[in-house]
Amino acid sequence: MNVAEGAVRAGKTIDHVFVFASLLENSPDRLHLATGATAASAKLIIGECGGFGLERYFAGRCAWGRHRGCDCLRIKCKAGERIVIFTGGAKADSYKKIRGGTFGMWIATEINLHHDSMIKEAFSRQLAAKERRIFWDLNPSSPNAPIYRDYIDLYAGRAERGELPENFFNYGHFTIFDNPNVGERRLREILAQYEEGSVWYRRDILGERCAAEGLVYPMYAECPEKFSVSDTDELMSDIEFINIGVDFGGNRSKTTFSACAFLRRGGICIVSDGVVSGAKGEIDPQRVNLEFERFVLDLRRRFAVTELRYAFCDSEAQYLINSLRRHMVSRGESIKIGESAKRRIRDRIDCTLSLMASGKFYVSECCKLTRRGLSESVWDSSQDCEVRLDNFTSDIDILDAMEYSFERYMHRLM
Repeated sequence: MNVAEGAVRAGKTIDHVFVFASLLENSPDRLHLATGATAASAKLIIGECGGFGLERYFAGRCAWGRHRGCDCLRIKCKAGERIVIFTGGAKADSYKKIRGGTFGMWIATEINLHHDSMIKEAFSRQLAAKERRIFWDLNPSSPNAPIYRDYIDLYAGRAERGELPENFFNYGHFTIFDNPNVGERRLREILAQYEEGSVWYRRDILGERCAAEGLVYPMYAECPEKFSVSDTDELMSDIEFINIGVDFGGNRSKTTFSACAFLRRGGICIVSDGVVSGAKGEIDPQRVNLEFERFVLDLRRRFAVTELRYAFCDSEAQYLINSLRRHMVSRGESIKIGESAKRRIRDRIDCTLSLMASGKFYVSECCKLTRRGLSESVWDSSQDCEVRLDNFTSDIDILDAMEYSFERYMHRLM
């Protein structure tokens, strides 16, 4: 299994096509698979590949045609005729096109745009291959994209721990500087289009994993350090009081806590965050109560002379709020437990963006959940209204908790 990930125009697909074509010459398997997000993109990127595709390597001994209802490239190889099936993989029912087939090698471009059912079906269609090979390429996606969690990073971790056969998994990271066909002048022209250090530069030039399209908080994502403070920062001595936001989880979402310090000079600083880990059915009200109590005690330890004023909780879970209120009273805690205002999400986001633009928004270095959530949150392009994408590729639960902590004070902050 070979994975090429990185910058655009870095030569990832060309490298894979070259190796795929070389192995195809003497492959013992007759049928092979080439996929993209669509059949058209597979033919364009793998078949043509800017003049370096399969039709170029086998010029004079290949022809486009059809095989069992799919587009294909029929190739006269040293071992005999070999057929490469071209099809799309982005749709939920894409796998139906290849069901029942047996393929030797599989080359896929833009694998991050493939539906999971297609990936699983393609794997199963190779189980009887005489010489099994897999070639995936992709431009960087959001760091939490399923393709990393369920496949690439999973296999990389297992390979590192010695749990896979030797040389089973090969990974290559590409930057635009790795492409010898991009001359010095053209490289300067390309670099001139980007602001060094920006999210787009990191993704398109350096090939780093980061959310770039439709970022909700682009100012933060491009320079998190600008908003970062430590406990020893002078800013921490300017805290007037602290509120806590609580977002209760359900189904696959998480229960999260966010502590927001209101500053005398104006603005806010997120000073602590936390999550109640566990799958559905593993987290009960008592577990939430105990984890919240620990969260509050840690804040009292760090900010001994600062008032903990309110904890505003997700208003849709009244029984959890009542349970939490009773628990904290029984522990002699003075923090008041209330409900979130549930203001419009776009208004909450606009308040955060306004604070960032005016230099009145800070995040403590210890708040890894918040820092990650702000960096990776993107808009849901499938919706007509502006809402954050909620498909578990980014942590919006911690952002909800953060916003609950200050939303009742937005008129004062903006």
